[in-house]
Amino acid sequence: MSSAGGVHDSAALKTVFVDNRPTAKRLRKSKLVVLEGPDAGRELEVAAEEVTVGRSAVCDLTLTDTAVSTRHFSIVADDRGYVLKDVGSTNGTFYGDVRIREIFLRPGTVFRAGKTILKFMPTRDILTIELSDRDRFGQVIGSSVPMRQIFAQLERIAPSDLTVLIQGETGTGKELVAQAIHDRSTRAKKPFVVLDCSAIPRELIESTLFGHEKGSFTGAIAQHRGVFEQADGGTIFLDEIGELDLSLQPKLLRVLESRELKRVGSDKTTKVDVRVLAATNRDLRAMVTEGGFREDLYFRLSVVALNLPPLRKRPKDVALLVEHFLTRINARNAEHGRQPLSVSPDAMQALQEKRWPGNIRELKNTVERATSLGDGPVLTRGDFFMGLGHEPSLGASFSPAPSSEAAPSPGVTNGDADLAWQVDIDLAFKDAKQALLDEFEGIYLARLLDRHGGNISQASRAAGLTRYHLRELLKKHGIHKG
Repeated sequence: MSSAGGVHDSAALKTVFVDNRPTAKRLRKSKLVVLEGPDAGRELEVAAEEVTVGRSAVCDLTLTDTAVSTRHFSIVADDRGYVLKDVGSTNGTFYGDVRIREIFLRPGTVFRAGKTILKFMPTRDILTIELSDRDRFGQVIGSSVPMRQIFAQLERIAPSDLTVLIQGETGTGKELVAQAIHDRSTRAKKPFVVLDCSAIPRELIESTLFGHEKGSFTGAIAQHRGVFEQADGGTIFLDEIGELDLSLQPKLLRVLESRELKRVGSDKTTKVDVRVLAATNRDLRAMVTEGGFREDLYFRLSVVALNLPPLRKRPKDVALLVEHFLTRINARNAEHGRQPLSVSPDAMQALQEKRWPGNIRELKNTVERATSLGDGPVLTRGDFFMGLGHEPSLGASFSPAPSSEAAPSPGVTNGDADLAWQVDIDLAFKDAKQALLDEFEGIYLARLLDRHGGNISQASRAAGLTRYHLRELLKKHGIHKG
């Protein structure tokens, strides 16, 4: 990564330590000034760790320049400084005559997006971001700075009735966060109702959400209360909200705005008192710009937006999580007179170095598998990784290698054998399904990129994905163009 006008080593984001324990983060604010273009004179105060700029209303700075993409670039603050990143724009982001993907910014840097000229200017103002003293919140565990920052947010918002959008990759613990918010709220003794929007057939989702009257459609043999009514007085958690059919989004929006609904087949309005939490592993901002998610619904859901970091960005927490899972397993083993298990230092190092595309869910499954199949009281590297086909290396490319000796399950054709051997029926249905989808995702992306010689544009067109979305998926799975 280059630096605009030379190396700028002044950190934009610093962690404050007291007795070797991080207690806060300090963000040096900055501002972005539009010098030339249709929006000349406009300014954006950069008072967050990341801001986005583009034509979409979901961006932090919305430009009217038609040569600017819906999401054109972002500015990210970290301990190295400020970084300007093009996020897959059509017409590019330029420093001078050079089109850039990402560069460090220094005070006074001038750059161009479309026909708009912008100037970056740090200020003297400092924003202090407090970290929690906790290493856990409910069943959510982590001692790393990113997680303790999340815990500090949760401590503030849990007692309120604010609507919260929980974002993060698959397996980062979004449902546990939602449960923890409910448990620490004033609604804790009322229902906590979970709806997985990806698991309900399209023709049943409206009835599932809002209920129906007897005889309102074929098969409606009795009156049914939807999940909003079931959660009355408590909390409703809409998991995988990014999968909600576009045609139903206006109806959900009306319920969120008025807290009133009509069952399918009824003209009667029913009031509901619910707190709404939603979660997604998809980039809703990108979906808004691409027309796959309503802008007004996005703003209604993201009154508070939590972004859960992937496990690869919090490696310090791996050992803590492994010990947590192991403690539970040892407690179960003790009931049956089995000896306690521990993890060798070499194995723990390998666990901390792995990228974990499936995040905490994948780590948990790996620990449970190792404790079931391990040969001795001390679990080794081989117990965790033997035969899994994943190299536990932080920078490794994804290289799936299912065993050629794995026998197909009964009723499974030879062509399906590579997939069937990975189905773990010891897991809950949702976890087993997600683990298989994660595996498919990595295999598909690796082969897709190989077929197109590492060309991101060609691969994204063939897959029907945006270049930005494809790049994010490749990063998630640790797949490199080389």
